Amino acid sequence: MRRGLDVRLLIMALLATPVICAQQAPMWHDASPHKVQLVTVDDGVQLEVLDWGGSGRPIVLLAGLGFTAHVFDGFAEKLTDSCHVYGITRRGYGASSQPESGYTEDRLTEDDLRVFDALKLVAPIVAGHSIAGNELSELGIHHYDRVAGLVYLDALNDGADDYIDYDALWTKMPEALLKHPDPSPFDKKSFSAYSEWRKQTMGVAIPESAWRDMFAKNPDGSVGAYKTPDRVSEAIMAGNYAHDYSQIRVPVLAFVGYPELPQDQIAENHLTNAPDRTIVEAVFGTYVGMARHRIDRIRYAAGGACVVELWGANHFVFLSNQDEVLHEMKDFIASLR
Repeated sequence: MRRGLDVRLLIMALLATPVICAQQAPMWHDASPHKVQLVTVDDGVQLEVLDWGGSGRPIVLLAGLGFTAHVFDGFAEKLTDSCHVYGITRRGYGASSQPESGYTEDRLTEDDLRVFDALKLVAPIVAGHSIAGNELSELGIHHYDRVAGLVYLDALNDGADDYIDYDALWTKMPEALLKHPDPSPFDKKSFSAYSEWRKQTMGVAIPESAWRDMFAKNPDGSVGAYKTPDRVSEAIMAGNYAHDYSQIRVPVLAFVGYPELPQDQIAENHLTNAPDRTIVEAVFGTYVGMARHRIDRIRYAAGGACVVELWGANHFVFLSNQDEVLHEMKDFIASLR
C-alpha cells in the first residue's frame, strides 16, 4: 500500500485509541516460544531481540513502522524448521530504548549490524516488512558482505516513488473508503477484545502480544495510551530516502501485495455512483502502475531478484498469504549458498 496509507494513516488510527475503564482482566501470558534479551547498540540504547530458536542459517525479522518484533509471533515459529529465527524491535518501540535521536535509516541499519555482532550472526538472511525495506536496501547496497539475502515483505516502498498522481486521486475517493472505524468501549475493554476488533477491521489477525507491546495496559486491564512518542515515527518517516536497487549485491526475494480489487471495494461499500466507481478503479490502477515500477527497479538488483505478486493481499502479506509466503521463503533460503 502507499506510504500515506500503510504508515501515516495506520499510526494515526493507532494513536486514536483512548484510555478507558473495564473490568479487571486475568493475567496474560505470551505463548510464543521465544527468548527475549536486550542488546546494547549505542550509548544508553538497548534493543529488544527475540529468539525463536530453530536449526539452519540465521534469519532476522524486522517489523514495519509502529510495530515491534512481536508482530511476527506465530509466523516466526513456522520458519524454525529451516532457520534459526530472530526478531529485532527497532529503537523507539516496545521494550527497546526511546532515545531522542538515531532514527535515520543509516543509524537504524547500524543498530541491526550491532545486533548481528552481539549475537555473532554470520551472513544472516534479513526479512523486513513495510518501512523496514529501507534498512534492507541499506544492508544490500552498503553492507552486502554482512548478509546472505534479503526478503522484502511488501516493503519496496521507497523515496524514489512518485505519489503525485496517486495522492491527487486519493483525495477524491468516496468518503466510505476514507473513514477509519473507531473502536467501541467494548472493543477496548481488554487486549483480547481489541485484538479481535483489529482482526475484523484490518482483515488479518495481528498477535495480541504486538498490541500489548504498542499500548500501555491500564490497571483494570483495558487498553491504554500509545507507548511511543509521535516524534519517533515522524523522525523515521522524515528521511524518505531513495535507493538504487541495481546496487543491491545479494539475492532478493520480494513480495508485492496488491490491495483489495476495485470491484470488491465497490461491492462491499455499495458504491452505485458512476464517478465514485471510476475513482476507485483509477486509484487501484495507479497503484498497480507504481507497484510495477518498483518491480522493474528491483529486477535490476545486482545479486538477482525473484518477485512474487500477491493479488488482493493485505499489506501484512506474511499473515494474509502466510502459506505462500512461507513456501517461497523456504525455497529462497534453500537456494542460497
